[in-house]
Amino acid sequence: MIAPQRLLVPREAGGSRLDRFLAGALDVSRSELQRWIAAGRVTVDGAPRAASAHVREGERVDVEPMGPATTEARPEEGVEFAVLYVDDDLVVVDKPAGLVVHPARGHAGGTLVNGLLALGLFRELSDDTSDNERPGIVHRLDKGTSGVMVVARTPEARERLKGQFQAHSIERAYRALVVGEARERTHDTLHGRHPRDRMRFTTRLRSGKRAVTHVRVLARLAGATFVECTLQTGRTHQIRVHLAESGTPVLGDSLYGKAPRDEQVRAVGERLGHQALHARVLGFVHPTTGRPMRFEVEPPADFLEALQALEALSA
Repeated sequence: MIAPQRLLVPREAGGSRLDRFLAGALDVSRSELQRWIAAGRVTVDGAPRAASAHVREGERVDVEPMGPATTEARPEEGVEFAVLYVDDDLVVVDKPAGLVVHPARGHAGGTLVNGLLALGLFRELSDDTSDNERPGIVHRLDKGTSGVMVVARTPEARERLKGQFQAHSIERAYRALVVGEARERTHDTLHGRHPRDRMRFTTRLRSGKRAVTHVRVLARLAGATFVECTLQTGRTHQIRVHLAESGTPVLGDSLYGKAPRDEQVRAVGERLGHQALHARVLGFVHPTTGRPMRFEVEPPADFLEALQALEALSA
């Protein structure tokens, strides 16, 4: 935890929100600072002030930090995943398909976070005040998606890793089996929640966030294509949406795809039991040392069995 601080508002920060000014000065998340402000641990010229209040040049801001907010998630033994790397600041894991990343509605336990807690892999537990079920989580993979993930072990590492994801400076490459004949292309679209189905996202919008996915064909198969997708941005369900709305949904994706017309391809997807999407590569800069880090994980056995079955149909 940082020591008590006394800050003078410089000219260039005049007019800023209090929480924004402190976030820039202290390298602490705005949500954590808002918790301190709400608890009366921040004063401006000796008086409390709201997080949204604007500061003026020359004002004195005193900060009395609070200890980290504890997570409501509980340790659980028996949650299966592979730990690829761990140091004082982060842990890198290979998440299997079927494992939910953090507790949420409908998944109170049995998640990756519960398993990490059981292994004692969080040095300090804290999270956003709006949701303290997700300690250390800086990005997510869907339940049905397997592959490499990084999780922060401290609040400081979490904020710095989040900054890299927000800046789209992370290297991410996925492997996927898609239904139909995919072509090599770059999807550069708008992206947002579907206006009628709140569980889904879509590119068919008049306004939204930019989403960019580069698709490369690895092999053409009978009724399917083996592709690699490289993310330039990282929106929720981005790859699944781009592939589905271009006519080649991920095999086994029940949310964005339909059952393949080809009975043999459909049978391969049914045996797999989840979307054929795997996060193979993750590259980032270490949040403390600044050292480049890169991890590669090959697709799991069930994905490879599906690929082999489609290759056999092609032969």
